[in-house]
Amino acid sequence: MAAVGRTTWVIAEGWIPPSGIEGSRALESHETACMLNAGDAEAHVCITLYFANRDPVGPYRLTIAPRRTLHLRFNDLRDPAPVPRGTDYASVIESDVPIVVQHTRLDSRDPAIALLSTVAFPAV
Repeated sequence: MAAVGRTTWVIAEGWIPPSGIEGSRALESHETACMLNAGDAEAHVCITLYFANRDPVGPYRLTIAPRRTLHLRFNDLRDPAPVPRGTDYASVIESDVPIVVQHTRLDSRDPAIALLSTVAFPAV
């Protein structure tokens, strides 16, 4: 399949809930960037986080194999710094080949559990 997507994506809404169901990775509150590399080359991805009251943090670097998907939990990012919980942020995701990005949040603070998902904004 030919490469699909864009090389720059923006998720303007980011916020990891400060708590949730503990002891279950599947039900832990989290933010995820679901990324698809449908092309034939590795995607080298850099993520930069932006905050309301401090300097940006990044880049966080990762690789997505050809014809693969990666569901990256922002909770798991550590280098150059962990993503703070309960703090508004936005992210810019840049790749050297076209990819598709979707944003998902699981909020397990309430027993009803809320799930939000949306496609990120693709830069032209």
